[in-house]
Amino acid sequence: MSDPVNSTILLLDIEKFSDRDDIEQAYLRRMLFDLTDRALLAAGIEMTLRQRADRGDSVMELIDSNASSTTLLRTLLGFVPAELRAMNRTASSSAQMRLRGVVASGYVAVDGSGGWVGSDLNHACRLLDAEVLRDALRERSGAFALCVSETVYRGVVRHNHPGVPADEFQAVTVDSKNGPLSAWLHGRVPGDGSTVGEQPRHEPSGTTQASTGSPTPRAGFDVGGTTVNGGVFGGRNDGIGGGTFHGDVHFGGGRGDRG
Repeated sequence: MSDPVNSTILLLDIEKFSDRDDIEQAYLRRMLFDLTDRALLAAGIEMTLRQRADRGDSVMELIDSNASSTTLLRTLLGFVPAELRAMNRTASSSAQMRLRGVVASGYVAVDGSGGWVGSDLNHACRLLDAEVLRDALRERSGAFALCVSETVYRGVVRHNHPGVPADEFQAVTVDSKNGPLSAWLHGRVPGDGSTVGEQPRHEPSGTTQASTGSPTPRAGFDVGGTTVNGGVFGGRNDGIGGGTFHGDVHFGGGRGDRG
């Protein structure tokens, strides 16, 4: 086995590949390889700076650590979505391609049979298979969803280089058999209601923030006409939290049921 070498790891995977017939799968594979080649060339990464592994419905690229990860990310955020839009506009529904992508970095070795081994590569593959990334692509109208590892975020993304806006990435945690993995998803995190460029708000558990800024206990209670800033709440309200209330808050007509 070769000595481990530090590399940038790029993974791209076709959504719903197994739902297609053999002819469609062969077509999509050609399109994936062609798009990957053009994207890497657009990022200034020549063939001599990369190695490819074919995984059927996905492609893995080991990229020389001297190649610019910033330019690679800029290309993935701009060039790849634009190319997918152009390709899919003229393709039948069965031939349209949607991709999940991961950019990570770490040490990878090549074994005697040409296979790639390394815990950093394993972590990247688990990010690619993560439900949060699958759900992100499923919920989007666009054809590409990208996740980067914690190392790539700290080393590149958080510095807010032109074309790689840090505020468009959201922190996520991915479960794996080796424990949770921290990563950063480009765009909205599925189900949290945040948008691109908006960091999710986190209030202390079990508290409601009052207008004075001091936390007060959060509880469930029955209200029969509770007025807050001119609005009325009726019935039972549980776990009200995360908001700021101004002016007078009136509780009336209901029985206290705190617990």
